[in-house]
Amino acid sequence: MNPIKETPRTAHVRPVSGRVTGAGGTAAAPATRTEAEPLPEDHTQAILQATKEVAALLKASGYPFALVGSVAVYAYGVPLRLQHDSDFCLRRKDAEGVVRALTQGGVEVVSPPEDWLMKARAGGEEIDLIFELAHRPVTKEMLDRAEILSVDSVHMPVLAPTDLMSSRLAALSEHHCDFGRLLPVARALRERVDWNALRREHTASPMPDAFLYLLERLDVISPRTGGPGGVP
Repeated sequence: MNPIKETPRTAHVRPVSGRVTGAGGTAAAPATRTEAEPLPEDHTQAILQATKEVAALLKASGYPFALVGSVAVYAYGVPLRLQHDSDFCLRRKDAEGVVRALTQGGVEVVSPPEDWLMKARAGGEEIDLIFELAHRPVTKEMLDRAEILSVDSVHMPVLAPTDLMSSRLAALSEHHCDFGRLLPVARALRERVDWNALRREHTASPMPDAFLYLLERLDVISPRTGGPGGVP
C-alpha cells in the first residue's frame, strides 16, 4: 500500500481591516488575528467537478463504492448549495486498493486521526472516503443497493434513498439534532424511502424516532400503524 501522507493543519492569518492607532495618535502596525477562512457562498460546481474526477478513478479501479452525504442528496434532486466536501463510502477491506488507484490518478490521500475514514484532495477540494456510516460498517449489501445516477452528467452509484436516510437518522443525537436540515431531504425522498423499515431500525433511538414522528405530524409520511416500528 502506498504510504498515506500526514498533512499539517494550519490556520490562516489575516490582517484586521483598517489601521490601529497607538499612544499619541501615531499609527501602529496592523493587528492580525487567526481565524478560519470563510467558505464561499456556493461551491457547488467545484465540488461536483472533484466528485466526478474521483468517481471516474473509483469506477476504473473496480472496487465497489457509492456516493453519500450532501452530494448524494443533490444527485437525488434536492436543491442544495454545496459548500463543504464530497463523500464516498466503501468497504474497509478495499482501502489499500482504493488508495493505490487514487494516488496513481493524481489524487492526494491523507490519514486523519479518525479511523473510520480517509481523506483525499482533488482539484483543491476535500473528499472523504468513509468506511462507517454513523458507526455502522459499510457492507457489500449496502453498496449493492446503490442506484446509478447521473451526477452532473457522469453516471455513478449513489447510496439508495433508504440507506441514505437511515445513515442520517443514525447520526442524530443530543449533540447533533438539526431537524431543519434533514426535513427537506425527507420531503424530497419520501416516495423512495421504506419508512417502515426505518421505523423498525430506529424505534429504540429517541432522536431518530422523534424525527419520524415529526414527519407524521407534518403529513410528510403516513402515520405508523400496528405494533412497534409501525409494523401491522
